[in-house]
Amino acid sequence: MGGKAEEKAIQISSQFGDLQLWWVETDAGILVRRLWLPGSVLSAAPSASTIPGRIETLAEQIRRKISGERITFDLSLLDWTFCGVFQQRVLQAEHAIPHGRVSTYGRIAAYIGSQRGGRAVGSMLAANPFPLLIPCHRAVRSSGELGGFQGGLPMKRALLEMEGVSFLPDGRVNLASVFY
Repeated sequence: MGGKAEEKAIQISSQFGDLQLWWVETDAGILVRRLWLPGSVLSAAPSASTIPGRIETLAEQIRRKISGERITFDLSLLDWTFCGVFQQRVLQAEHAIPHGRVSTYGRIAAYIGSQRGGRAVGSMLAANPFPLLIPCHRAVRSSGELGGFQGGLPMKRALLEMEGVSFLPDGRVNLASVFY
């Protein structure tokens, strides 16, 4: 193909606001570059004159996911070139957290062999280019507080509630069945 691949985007409407799914077409196939959640600061989305079937299917899966349906996304669609090795390990560990469960930044760090890397895990998840596809809303603070989320804390809480995660009266996540 040679040169830089042209990014294209599709807008996905949701109850949380509009999302944008950005992808490129390469010799290796179609790769997702980024999923922008509502409220993200964006430049103008590159327009796509035609939407490949794989992208239409993925957009529909995203719509179903944010409506509460249990969806596990195919990581082979993701363009990992902008993620370093540590971030890839964090994102793959996050992807493995089952629907309806949460983990903490510190537990994820320990799982990937970085015993004191909870803050680094949080930073890698904050920079997750594939939120929802890699469900970073399932990571919380060790206290059960939500932490951060690119789509905002109301969206994070709503996604967790849709998955059946319970909350304590003070708003913290119930960590009775934390993963890892």
